[in-house]
Amino acid sequence: QIQLIESGGGLVQAGGSLSVSCTQRAGRLSRYVVAWFRQAPGKEREFVASIIWNGSKTHYLDSVKGRFTISRDNAKNTVTLQMSSLKPEDTAVYYCASDNIIYASRAPTQKSEYQYWGQGTQVTVSS
Repeated sequence: QIQLIESGGGLVQAGGSLSVSCTQRAGRLSRYVVAWFRQAPGKEREFVASIIWNGSKTHYLDSVKGRFTISRDNAKNTVTLQMSSLKPEDTAVYYCASDNIIYASRAPTQKSEYQYWGQGTQVTVSS
């Protein structure tokens, strides 16, 4: 069982920057695709970004391209989503997710392709 743990997040003014990180207790996150999703109140959980195990492929939601960067440090067993030029519409609970295919070469964007989820961390952007 993979247990994902998010950290970071918080409150920031519009135009500011914030990062959220994801790690995994057993230290095997480096083998898997990791994605970030977000869910705003009253809305469906949506894909934000994903990265394959070696960092060579990434995908982004169109509305965050150029503002968000997903990266990973496999030596530290951590995946980070760096967010800049934040907007009030980025306000949501951000969830880290991982698949269960070792060394997969695709970075999926669908919730159904991820088996393991963290508890989420709140990001609030004030106007």
